[in-house]
Amino acid sequence: MTAYTGRIAAPSRGRVVGLRIAAGFLYALGLPFLLLVLWGVASTASTNRFFPGPVTIAEAFVDTWIGPAFVDDVVPSLSRLSLGILASIVVGVAAGTLIGLFRWLRELLEPLLEFFRAIPPPVLIPVAMLLLGITDTMKVVVIVSGAVWPILLNTIDGVRATDSVMTETADSFQVTWWERLWFLVLPAASPRIMTGVRQGLSVALILMVISEMFASSAGLGYRIAYFQRNYLIAEMWSGILLLGLIGVLLAVTFGLVERRVLRWYHGIREVTRA
Repeated sequence: MTAYTGRIAAPSRGRVVGLRIAAGFLYALGLPFLLLVLWGVASTASTNRFFPGPVTIAEAFVDTWIGPAFVDDVVPSLSRLSLGILASIVVGVAAGTLIGLFRWLRELLEPLLEFFRAIPPPVLIPVAMLLLGITDTMKVVVIVSGAVWPILLNTIDGVRATDSVMTETADSFQVTWWERLWFLVLPAASPRIMTGVRQGLSVALILMVISEMFASSAGLGYRIAYFQRNYLIAEMWSGILLLGLIGVLLAVTFGLVERRVLRWYHGIREVTRA
């Protein structure tokens, strides 16, 4: 009787892991599936031609984006988005570290940072077009002009918040400036830096679309605007669906990178919670 009860109370580890994965999968997809069902029911009852059903949009998605349009429109957009994100990270982390380290520099630049941060990046597109022409460089600059701010400001805050005790300890051991920067300041600021990068990703995606809508003959933003002007409604919705999928892909990729970069930070948090 005791052995029988023990077998019932202790299921195999593989089965437990499988049940957890299945539960997580259902939990993540349950609400989207329910929304799709509600969308399908509402579109069936509606006579509005601008509100197609999910099946129609799925068919338009396959016909539109799986083929030459992927190479002609999606790949260039993703290339510009990647360049813009990388440039924003490099500029934001480098400038934010310098500004955070030196108080006099921070006090000197703070009014300028507040001024430029308040300017909406889309209004800079006409200026960028005049200075750089209608080129890929202009679109990357527009992406950087908006995505760099959350990274820059979070880096400044992270560097400023470096533990003073650790700083004094580094002073007492006569640690060099570069060693202090690499082994103390940047690791301490990395959680805030990753928070800024996460915010910058969504800003970069928005500005990629806007820059292509203003002046472009290819790209996701241009193609969605083209579909809208020509009343290709299902194709327009399929472009919006593709943007959402790119956003999910960015979030998943960022989550994997964050877990890798901040594994020490998440380990400390798990120990603190235990």
